[in-house]
Amino acid sequence: MDIANLIQTVAIYALPVLFAITVHEAAHGYAARYFGDNTAWMLGRVSLNPSKHIDPVGTILMPLLLYFATSGAFIFGYAKPVPVRFGNLRNPKRDMIWVALAGPMANLAQALVWGVLLYVLQGAGISEPFFLKACQAGVLVNVVMFVFNLFPLPPLDGGRILVGLLPYRQAVAVSRIEPWGFFIVMALVVTGLVSTYWMQPLMSFTFSLLNALLAPLGMLLN
Repeated sequence: MDIANLIQTVAIYALPVLFAITVHEAAHGYAARYFGDNTAWMLGRVSLNPSKHIDPVGTILMPLLLYFATSGAFIFGYAKPVPVRFGNLRNPKRDMIWVALAGPMANLAQALVWGVLLYVLQGAGISEPFFLKACQAGVLVNVVMFVFNLFPLPPLDGGRILVGLLPYRQAVAVSRIEPWGFFIVMALVVTGLVSTYWMQPLMSFTFSLLNALLAPLGMLLN
């Protein structure tokens, strides 16, 4: 393992990753409070302070170990989930959709912001590789989080959205998967099924969408 390369990679991705997980989790908390649940707010989790959301194992140790073990081919991590009591929401079945969707949409918005910053830096003639690579990392990290978290299986956000959309009986059946959902998702990730049939197609679509949104800015700066 090239230590210098590892340090460079960590330096480039550190800020985008911190922003991605912090705003994602805070967005869940803000949405939950808006729709009637103050649990996260009372616990101090509705915050843009990264330390409130970083899990020492899931956010730091696991990604580093996987980076070393797979030579950077596979990295996975997670933040401390924001606590939400869906029963406190004014309309639990409907509002849980918006609470769950808030996190991924925050990542999509951040991807767009990093893309704008990249275009502005390039338009200003700034060619410093570190800043350009950090912007590219910001787009990539947030697109990955946006797409992955929408995978329709609890406890991921997409699973909660699916539970909110399904009729009651089917919703209950899907929600019962949640205790084993993490392990099922990991198995699907390791076998490559999530990457092939979910991540790659939806990431390609998301990048196309971002390119379309950024195209007018690109033309203006050129």
